[in-house]
Amino acid sequence: MKIPNIKCKIEIFCSINPSEDSEKIKKAISNIFPYTTTKSEVFSIIAQSKDLNSLEKIYETIHSYQSQNIYRRNLEKNLEYDSTWFYLNKQAAFVEKIAICEKSDESPLGPIKVIITSPNIDGIIDWIIFE
Repeated sequence: MKIPNIKCKIEIFCSINPSEDSEKIKKAISNIFPYTTTKSEVFSIIAQSKDLNSLEKIYETIHSYQSQNIYRRNLEKNLEYDSTWFYLNKQAAFVEKIAICEKSDESPLGPIKVIITSPNIDGIIDWIIFE
């Protein structure tokens, strides 16, 4: 896997339900996005990165499980100007599995929302899907 040198900002948002442990949610996020900095808010966790290495596990999953069409559909559907986003299942992330959600209610405790912003967003989508 060759990671292109494209300027980007990756933001990960996840709500914390009253029944959930914020440390477990941080672990779920760090399982999938190892190169991020996280901070806890009262009812959410926010993680950020400016390094495409943070998408390495997403990339590997897309290409290992032949799920390019699902991700492409989501990334293109949610594309607006220089940004796109997708949802991941929070419970799957906790056990180091990556499961994309097409809608937020597909993850019973709420999804992890991943937003990618870049002046070359098309280049990032092409890398994730086609490389």
